[in-house]
Amino acid sequence: AQQLVESGGGSVQAGESLRLSCVVSGFTIDNRCMAWFRQTAGKEREGVATVQTSSHRTYYADYVEGRFTISQDDAKNTLYLEISSLKLEDDATYYCTAGRPSPVTRACTTLADTYPYWGQGTQVAVSA
Repeated sequence: AQQLVESGGGSVQAGESLRLSCVVSGFTIDNRCMAWFRQTAGKEREGVATVQTSSHRTYYADYVEGRFTISQDDAKNTLYLEISSLKLEDDATYYCTAGRPSPVTRACTTLADTYPYWGQGTQVAVSA
């Protein structure tokens, strides 16, 4: 079965950096849309970064402000999200997900409903 396992979250102070990992099994991450979403209780799940794993084309939400980097290690079948200068508003559960590029645009989306495979999430708790 397809499985995505996130790790790397934890309790950090604002201004610090963090690297999240998503180990994928059951399928290879090539020719996929891989994405990181985050969610806080009471809020909708929001897409923060996507990568088309063949072209390496990336997308970031505006609020990332250059602080997030999505990357991949094909040999390890693993997706990463590097977050620098953590802010209080980054406090959330971060989810890794996998899908396919749009057959029309060949691009990845930030619509959660378009991604069929999800990890269980890793929590990032940011304190002042």
